[in-house]
Amino acid sequence: MIILAGTPLGNDADASPRLKQALAAADLIAAEDTRRLLNLVRRLEVEIHAPVIAYHDHIEAVKAPELISAAEAGKNVVMVSDAGMPAISDPGFRLAALAAEAGIEFTVIPGPSAPVTALAISGIASDRFTFEGFLPRKDGERKQALESLVDEQRTMIFFESPRRLEATLLAMANIFGTSRHGAVCRELTKVHEEVIRGDLSKLLKWAQSKEVLGEIVLVIAGAPAEANAAADFSALVPQVHELAALGLRLKDAAAYIAQKNGVRKNALFKAALAQE
Repeated sequence: MIILAGTPLGNDADASPRLKQALAAADLIAAEDTRRLLNLVRRLEVEIHAPVIAYHDHIEAVKAPELISAAEAGKNVVMVSDAGMPAISDPGFRLAALAAEAGIEFTVIPGPSAPVTALAISGIASDRFTFEGFLPRKDGERKQALESLVDEQRTMIFFESPRRLEATLLAMANIFGTSRHGAVCRELTKVHEEVIRGDLSKLLKWAQSKEVLGEIVLVIAGAPAEANAAADFSALVPQVHELAALGLRLKDAAAYIAQKNGVRKNALFKAALAQE
């Protein structure tokens, strides 16, 4: 069979007994990073007898059929990513899809998951959420992606590089409004775990004040319900019209007032348009 197995994010004590058993009994192990996997099994004191092959994003399309063939030949194949659950912004999805299509028996050994761990520790509403993975690297594409989420009412979870964190938080503050609540979760389960909670203005100031290192997960509160947001616009719409009277486009005026007051610019623009 095919087994997708979750591995610790950083704390080896989070490795499950099932993970250890599966690695010890595997006939073939596919790892996103073979060196990290071998280091992990050494620390866990697990003896593996199976060959370990590389299985990362760049070669998954080629390697997945090989793993399916191995399973069809009667081998137990275990696939692990660097940390956390395979297939969640990590290799594994193609393998699971191919196994399902081919009728190969496969299962998952649940384990640590960075998005869910960050959501739980963020203190932000967790009843409904969406995982967005990594945002685009280019400014224009990132802006477009965030604008498509401006009315998303579910809590949003993102992965981000520490090098791009400041730029991403700035873009979020400009698009979602500086008062939108969020959390920066850094180095989850590791020795230097750190969680910064607050509005986007606070998170941005924190990111600008230091060199941020390590694995980052961002948790951002969803947009307020339309009815609640509209109640805030009665005092803001006249300000938008005042700026428009000075020569600004109504859309630009709405964007400026929205950013200043931490509300959604699209909703404010619609409210101002309706009262022209």
